[in-house]
Amino acid sequence: MADNPPVAAVVFDYGGVLTTPVRQSIAAWLEHDGIEPASFSRTLKAWLGRQAPEGTPIHRLETGELPVAEFERLFATELVTLSGTPVDPVGVLDRFFAGLRPEPRMYALAEELRACGVRVALLSNSWGNDYPRERLESLFDPVVISGEVGLRKPLPTVFELTLERLGLAAAQVVLVDDAEPNVAGARAAGLRAVLHTDPATTRAALVRLLPQLHRDPSATGRPGLGAAPSAVRDDMTPPQGE
Repeated sequence: MADNPPVAAVVFDYGGVLTTPVRQSIAAWLEHDGIEPASFSRTLKAWLGRQAPEGTPIHRLETGELPVAEFERLFATELVTLSGTPVDPVGVLDRFFAGLRPEPRMYALAEELRACGVRVALLSNSWGNDYPRERLESLFDPVVISGEVGLRKPLPTVFELTLERLGLAAAQVVLVDDAEPNVAGARAAGLRAVLHTDPATTRAALVRLLPQLHRDPSATGRPGLGAAPSAVRDDMTPPQGE
């Protein structure tokens, strides 16, 4: 079997990769809105779980087919509050994502990759989110948002579109994503992939693939340079994300 070609591009997910973990924002929202966690988990499983049929409200939201306001109405009707009062659908997604903050270590990693001559791109499943477009578009090229292209991870068509926009073969590209199904979908489409759990682990995984990237940028005083350790795995096995 032939060796993989050198990595020419790294494709980053947005929520949970370039931001703080989505689960932290969800936990804060559940507490703030007084949502019964089991009702949220049940809805998420029915609409986004492995056995969910294609075309659920989340799928249609991610592809831009379902307007945010209509999704919020459907979502709110599935949720149960601890007090028994109805969930206010207006702005529920804003409250859901209100706890997300940029993860500076991941932006720094993307900048280091670019400095090493590796292209960086963004591929995100959107829930009607407002993205920091100026910041993203100044760093990532291409920027592929599911709701704008009508395609969503982990379907192979969205990886094919991203590769087309990069002008690269699948084996030259690595996806960094915090959702296990998206990582599996990328690998099925021929990309290499890293399951993101935290910035340090992701950097270590990329170091093995990109010897010019240093595991700890402070060790050399020059970002992106240094010898790579040989014992770091690049295939990162499962947990979760967006």
